Amino acid sequence: MCNRFLARCCGTAVVLLVPLWLPAAEIFVATTGDDAGPGTRSAPLRTLAAARDAAREFVGRERVTVLVADGVYYLPEPLVFTPDDSGSEQFPVIYRSENEGGAALSGGTRLRLKWRPYRDGIMQATAPEADKVDQLFVGGVRQRMARYPNYDAHKKTDAYQGFAADAFSKQRAARWADPAGGYIHAMHRSRWGGYHYRITGKKPSGEVQYEGGWQNNRQMGMHEDFRMVENIFEELDAPGEWFHNAASHTLYYWPEPGVDLSEANIEVVRLSRLVDFQGSEAAPVRFITLQGFVVRHAARTFMQTNEPLLRSDWAIHRDGAFLLTGTEDVSIVDSEFDQVGGNAIFVNNYNRRTRVLGCHLHDVGASGVCFVGDPDAVRDPLFEYREKNDLATIDRTPGPKTNNYPAECEVADCLIHGVGRVERQPAGVQVAMASEITIRDTSIYDCDRAGINIGDGCWGGHLIERCDVFDTVLETHDHGSFNSWGRDRFWRSDRDVSQKAIDAEPSLPFLDAVKTTVIRDSRWRCDHGWDIDLDDGSSNYDIYNNLLLQGGLKLREGFRRRAWNNVAVNNGFHPHVWYNHSEDEVFANIFMAAHRGARMPSETAKGKRVDGNLFYSADPAVKNRFTQFGWDVHSVVGDPMFVDPAGGDFRVEPGSPALDVGFKNFPMDRFGVKKPSLKAIARTPVIPAVRIEERRGDRSRGPARRAAAASYWLGATLHDLFGEEYSAYGVRKEDGGVALAEAPSDCEAVRCGLRQNDLVQALNGVKVANTAGLLTTLAEIGDEPLVISVVRDQQTIKLTLPASHYIALESAGSAEALTHLPGQALRIKSVTANQRTLNEPLESLVDGRLTGGYGPVFANGTFSGAYKADLGATKPVTAIRSWSSNTNGNRGAQRVALYGSRSAMDPGWDLSDRERFTPLGTIDTTGLSSGAFNAAGLHAPKGRSLGEFRWILWSVSPVTPSGENTSFQELAVEARD
Repeated sequence: MCNRFLARCCGTAVVLLVPLWLPAAEIFVATTGDDAGPGTRSAPLRTLAAARDAAREFVGRERVTVLVADGVYYLPEPLVFTPDDSGSEQFPVIYRSENEGGAALSGGTRLRLKWRPYRDGIMQATAPEADKVDQLFVGGVRQRMARYPNYDAHKKTDAYQGFAADAFSKQRAARWADPAGGYIHAMHRSRWGGYHYRITGKKPSGEVQYEGGWQNNRQMGMHEDFRMVENIFEELDAPGEWFHNAASHTLYYWPEPGVDLSEANIEVVRLSRLVDFQGSEAAPVRFITLQGFVVRHAARTFMQTNEPLLRSDWAIHRDGAFLLTGTEDVSIVDSEFDQVGGNAIFVNNYNRRTRVLGCHLHDVGASGVCFVGDPDAVRDPLFEYREKNDLATIDRTPGPKTNNYPAECEVADCLIHGVGRVERQPAGVQVAMASEITIRDTSIYDCDRAGINIGDGCWGGHLIERCDVFDTVLETHDHGSFNSWGRDRFWRSDRDVSQKAIDAEPSLPFLDAVKTTVIRDSRWRCDHGWDIDLDDGSSNYDIYNNLLLQGGLKLREGFRRRAWNNVAVNNGFHPHVWYNHSEDEVFANIFMAAHRGARMPSETAKGKRVDGNLFYSADPAVKNRFTQFGWDVHSVVGDPMFVDPAGGDFRVEPGSPALDVGFKNFPMDRFGVKKPSLKAIARTPVIPAVRIEERRGDRSRGPARRAAAASYWLGATLHDLFGEEYSAYGVRKEDGGVALAEAPSDCEAVRCGLRQNDLVQALNGVKVANTAGLLTTLAEIGDEPLVISVVRDQQTIKLTLPASHYIALESAGSAEALTHLPGQALRIKSVTANQRTLNEPLESLVDGRLTGGYGPVFANGTFSGAYKADLGATKPVTAIRSWSSNTNGNRGAQRVALYGSRSAMDPGWDLSDRERFTPLGTIDTTGLSSGAFNAAGLHAPKGRSLGEFRWILWSVSPVTPSGENTSFQELAVEARD
């Protein structure tokens, strides 16, 4: 081979004396070639493997170009490049399609079949050369395995474009003779990605047997509804579906209308990896460029996606149609990745200066481009969400432990769309355990999850600029067009432990996030989450000059995030669960909604600066929601005077009040891919019509509601979740729950093992979606032992409570039928009310007699009525009771919050004053049936008390939709002398 190629040069002597005068070596490849030939244009080689071997004679000594003619090159095995194939900076090696897009690399096989009818429009053919068929392509288009339910392209945001709760039910499976080899695809229970399972058969009882479910790092089980099955012969019932019987080598296919199978190009997939760079840090593959190719027919890899990534929500498979390991200065240029089954490009472990330029990646089964390093390069790595480091013993050395990770790599001027066609944990670009990754001038859309995902803080320094990312989070939930985590060595799910350590050592969050990640000059739109979502622990970010079209900006717990000069259209800023003294800054932005905090801010969790922003709203109070914490004291409300919002130009005119707070215009016409051929076909996001927020308040909480009395349990304040608070707690809206918003250290809840911010989701196996449900369930349980399902630090745990305060109820048709009468209780010295009562005098509440009628009732529509009793002296109170009459058939239910006070003097009526009033509990029987007379009481366990108090206060709320209050007849207190 050497002599053939040197003949095109000027002789060996010239090569040695004047190498720069020599022409570059050229090797030609064509589908009509012969690997035994010279590799010239007139006598090309037939395979790229032969061209690679021929090129080894010149690499490192002269520039080598392998020119590949148009055609489909079916690879019998992956094309492997080793260090022996390396070029150099002076003499690079280029493999180039002679015409961009003309040469296709295929990991499949073309089948030449004789079709015959089977039944009902289904055709069949014998395919002896096809052992296992993972994907079928007809006329270059990937077809669908036989599935249930059927695929519906119009259901773009439905799970799997068609789902059914009974996808693999016993009843459904009864139709299947042998489902072994089929697959179950199911969304994660909280829709944080998906799971995949291989069906292994059926049990004698008829239930489906399967294996798998390791594809998501947050193991919580599959969603009860969002499921589908495929590769089941009996489900072949729609055009475009197929099934391969491997035992009989028979392929069944229902062609789409208009398809002529006698003329159609039928291809199946064999390889999952087409090109494999096999180097290392010590011996890298260097200076090779692949340019202008189409890459097709790479197999799906979803059952191999089982490696967790550093406590992110992800698991991953280290493979792709192109796999790069141990490379330097390798480039993939002007290439198209068309309908590959797994990841398109996987940059694995040690790689430097990998470039993906001008490429079109579409309809990929998993992620577009992945940059993923070696966990052994991370100091103190953890993998599953619940794992925790001992912060006293972690390695304090900043940065990586080895160089075995991607760095200084780039994705630029690319078009990436149709991401996650098979797997539901994908990204257009995925970054994990990597440093200084640049993503610029790239359009990413139509993604089942995030457009760009950064899985950890290791080791930062990334740059995202001039990108256009939209139509994301189409099937998953609780993410953003940009999504990140930073669950690095400092981070623990029990965040109080992290907080204490960071208070003592503020540098901890930056041991891994050593370099600042920059997100700038980009356009984002996420209709099913946030435009930019910095989730758990994400630290050390600068975010500026971004146009946010729908979901706004979310910053969850992390440190040193600076966000300025961004425009959030029809939305705003979403601060979630910040650490104390996070040093976050949010300033000089244009927002169009009030901040939507979740479990914050507080006096300490308020960052360094949230101020100097412009709010575009008709509500002058929109900026005042958190001014008590020093936020937006210098912010302004006004019209930013956008240049052309309908046309997507959200620059501001001269004289705009935005300029007064420091906002500076940035270009609005430079987002996304620039390459002319890709820009011509790239979509752009829908520009929303500007909506001005007119009413005061947080729209995430729905219509304004009249404030009702607070609710308590075991002395802790209860709180229903609204809007984004579900995300803050890491739970689904459909599951709900009741948060312990305040739980003082001396309250009964804490003594029983509960904590502030616990989320209660079930009592004794009964789901409680909200406070009303919890209180009703407590009333029904009474003094039975309690087993509670609690979400704590996003982990569900079971707590068995010791004997504690409980609710006792009675209901009877007459006063005489009640077993607990006022005469058995302590006589109350006096009772007063905070507002005027109607009908009977207040004294009738303590006269020891139960009668019908309204009693001393608060007027309709009174939401803050309260009765207060003086016990005459401080006593250990063991029970607090109240009786009501079901007057008019709707006044017998009770909704009452109970307080105690030790004050020597009358404590007044300010129930928020915790120095005067102690919340004890809330009774709510509105969800239960009422008798003619009803008794309700809060009781301490035998031998204990609710606390020592002189004053007891009943704060009542209406019990009917029209605002009618309870007809209370008696109030009583039991106490020990």
